[in-house]
Amino acid sequence: MNYAKNILDTIGNTPLVKMNKLTEDLPCLVLAKYETFNPGNSVKDRMALTMIEDAEADGRLKPGGTIIEGTSGNTGMGLALAAVVKGYKCIFVMADKQSKEKVDMLKAVGAEVIVCPTDVEPTDPRSYYSVSKRLGEETPNSWYVNQYDNLSNTKAHYKSTGPEIWKQTEGKITHFVVGVGTGGTISGVGKYLKEQNPNVKVWGIDTYGSVFKKYHETGIFDENEIYPYVTEGIGEDILPKNVDFDIIDGFTKVTDKDAAVYTQKLAKEEGMFLGNSAGAAIKGLLQLKEHFTKDDVVVVLFHDHGSRYVGKMFNDEWMKKMGYID
Repeated sequence: MNYAKNILDTIGNTPLVKMNKLTEDLPCLVLAKYETFNPGNSVKDRMALTMIEDAEADGRLKPGGTIIEGTSGNTGMGLALAAVVKGYKCIFVMADKQSKEKVDMLKAVGAEVIVCPTDVEPTDPRSYYSVSKRLGEETPNSWYVNQYDNLSNTKAHYKSTGPEIWKQTEGKITHFVVGVGTGGTISGVGKYLKEQNPNVKVWGIDTYGSVFKKYHETGIFDENEIYPYVTEGIGEDILPKNVDFDIIDGFTKVTDKDAAVYTQKLAKEEGMFLGNSAGAAIKGLLQLKEHFTKDDVVVVLFHDHGSRYVGKMFNDEWMKKMGYID
């Protein structure tokens, strides 16, 4: 009989799906790496399990311990699923811009959730970075994950996502396009692909209010670029250790409005019920049109599932209130 010994065994080996209507004006073949097929419905299941296994191996995470992390939701879900199977407790800290669905989802799998204000400096004691770090110091027998600087994040994608994409495209991939948040996905996949073929181009999708694009182009960390934005899961006001800027060929920025509108378009025109960062990723890919030729095979990675955004990007009243649709 063919079965997984537990839910964690179903992580990875997600399908590649051809894009059709939204990319019909592009000369190239566009394939989506469809990460919602992971059991926690996001790409973050991969790195969550690797970070836990590495922490178990070197003693940072001990039996009966508490896992503590600041998350926009998806990493929390991956950590929580692994914690259920392995017998750990979880405390997650989230910014108040994240959807209510994400908070409820984490509580549903047994996690404690603390919500912090978005519009504060990363070093502010109220920020979700600061609160999660403090809880990690104060909670007995706990492990603070720190997905931004924990290099097991990048390792997970170097070991699994990158090789899967290379094998699925039979080595024909020419471009990899993905939204950048912690940086683990773009750095791990990009490193693997460039080791197989140095000519593969790696493009990051950034958002307005984030520092990545300017820093990559100039080496300047410009605090004047930082302001609150609506798009979830990509962009940062810090420079995570997992972002390897040497592997990234370029960034393109997508507006909050375009990300939200294209999240709806993916559902209504491709039948792809995906999260907010997928809208940003496909719009960013369309903005890169002049970089593609008829012989190219472009893989865009879609991070998470639309069910986490039904109160926001899939709610027309919310979209009207934000000025994104008439």
